[in-house]
Amino acid sequence: MTVRKCLFPAAGYGTRFLPATKAMPKEMLPIVNTPLIQYGVEEARAAGMVNIGMVTGRGKRALADHFDISYELEHQIKGSDKEGMLSGIRKLMEECVFSFTRQTEMKGLGHAILTGETLIGNEPFGVLLADDLCVGDKHDVMTQLVHVYERFGCSVVAVEEVPMDEVHKYGVIVADEIEPGLFEVRDMVEKPPRGEAPSNMAIIGRYVLTPDIFDIIRETPPGKNGEIQITDALKEQARRGRVLALRFSGRRFDCGSVDGFVEATNYFYERMRKKG
Repeated sequence: MTVRKCLFPAAGYGTRFLPATKAMPKEMLPIVNTPLIQYGVEEARAAGMVNIGMVTGRGKRALADHFDISYELEHQIKGSDKEGMLSGIRKLMEECVFSFTRQTEMKGLGHAILTGETLIGNEPFGVLLADDLCVGDKHDVMTQLVHVYERFGCSVVAVEEVPMDEVHKYGVIVADEIEPGLFEVRDMVEKPPRGEAPSNMAIIGRYVLTPDIFDIIRETPPGKNGEIQITDALKEQARRGRVLALRFSGRRFDCGSVDGFVEATNYFYERMRKKG
């Protein structure tokens, strides 16, 4: 099946960016003049995903407002040189359909994805974490994952090699390389303790999942930190069938951290200057 839908888990509090995120969703933090969530939707749209589902929480109304018409603002800037600054978001609003549901409790990424089942139904779908801002080389990362899914018809996760002293921050895979950069997953470990990681191949916030993952998540007991971990569900899915991991071609900025956020801002600012 064609991957038409993309789920954005966006209910987290963004505590690493307090006080900025006290009243503003972390997904609305701007990299130069575009919020993180818009970069994510643009990437999903480029991969052919026009049905955008967002799992939000309390205080996240700005996410829905951003992808809606602002009549007063547009009236004020109509005919001015600022009108063109909204062309990108207008294009997304014209081409995509946006749906929202709320995650009432923060019980982990697996739980957030399960909360979004009502927006997805029984079909393959993407999952995109907006605070992982990615720049693909030839194709965006989500497009690269879709190409793998179209070949193999199974769940696919994006991975990158990270320094061994940072693997405790990620879910990591144990896998066999079946093609250059493409791996068949045998095991996954969520945030292994320092010195105990089975590899340095870390899962980042890009997935294409088959719909049977919902039933698997329902059966998955809470794991690390008492949360329902998507890595635990994917490990079981790999045991029952097949899960692939793609070492994507491109660059990722961890905009969930202040260092990564500043690095991304500098990168996109320089890119904008070069374009003129």
